[in-house]
Amino acid sequence: MGFEPGESVGAVATASYEARAHGVESAQPISEALDLLPRKIDVADDPDLDVSDAGFYRPVDMEYYQSVAADVKEILRERAETIREVSVDEAYLDVTDSVSWDDGEPRAFGQDLRDAIRDAVGVTASVGIAPSKSAAKIASDHDKPDGLVVVRPGEVREFLAPLDVEEVHGIGPVTAAELRGMGVETAGDLAEADPDVIEDRFGDRGLEVHRYARGEDDRPVEPVGDPKSLSRESAFAEATSDDERKRERVLGLATAVAERAARQDALYRTIGIKVVTPPYDVNTRARSLPGPVEDPDLVREIALDLLREFEGDRARKLGVRVSNLSFADEAQASLESWDGEESAGDEGGRSPGPSTPTRRSQDRQLSLEEFDTG
Repeated sequence: MGFEPGESVGAVATASYEARAHGVESAQPISEALDLLPRKIDVADDPDLDVSDAGFYRPVDMEYYQSVAADVKEILRERAETIREVSVDEAYLDVTDSVSWDDGEPRAFGQDLRDAIRDAVGVTASVGIAPSKSAAKIASDHDKPDGLVVVRPGEVREFLAPLDVEEVHGIGPVTAAELRGMGVETAGDLAEADPDVIEDRFGDRGLEVHRYARGEDDRPVEPVGDPKSLSRESAFAEATSDDERKRERVLGLATAVAERAARQDALYRTIGIKVVTPPYDVNTRARSLPGPVEDPDLVREIALDLLREFEGDRARKLGVRVSNLSFADEAQASLESWDGEESAGDEGGRSPGPSTPTRRSQDRQLSLEEFDTG
């Protein structure tokens, strides 16, 4: 962050696992990181330095990171009705109602999730599955990168016991150092510690992490806010220019998106598609409506119409999205008199026509626990 080639002012935003092996860490001053791991370009002509012990330093591109994260989180939303996003690259899913603890089912779910993220987005993901949020968080960190750890009910405390106390959810380096000074080295030590002593030293926060170490955590996964859009995407095994295959895929995606919007009592004002062409060029097209609607046939119709622009083009991946969502009791526009379209993003188009749509009332009840976060 704040680092330009040839300069040594700034801080490390994040470091790859290869860089961490050299001691480079997040939030570390760039000058310190360069001492531990010089830039490859600086050592290429130095006979006393090995280029294999040097690294690449790249500027932060938050817009790109967020676009990748958005693609990943769309996959998460396809697999869970309740999701809590906590950062650009981390989220909790509640799959209690869809995944049982039967032998093999949690692991199969986690493997499918990792495979879907890798195949559709091209990045690895670590998954932790457990009966509580704190245990799932620790499990997801336990075998990075590209890990999958399942902790079954009744096994949480046993799983946590040998771990370093700093791995307990909610404990940072400073608190961990204080605990070690008290003789608390592992999560098991913390679980067995006198809660009164922990509370006296760390207050309510101490009691909280003491419970986590004992495997006690009944916090639900609660979404924050309404989703801003709903979408489904699907990649071809190999890029195809077969227009019929592309139409069939878009029809299926449009149907899935419309059904999901209906389940979440969502109205939408914008319908769009994504077409990813080789090597990895992302093209989006969208059409905005004069009012919020719930109309699966319209989603399919507009998605196919937008796809016509890409007839004959090879496509690696296709997607359909509805956005500008409404969840409260709102009027729905009748599109019988609508014939306009407008662009979304940087696409061109024509503005809606002058006709005035009629509206009918919608009887919809909002339940925040039923849909995911945007």
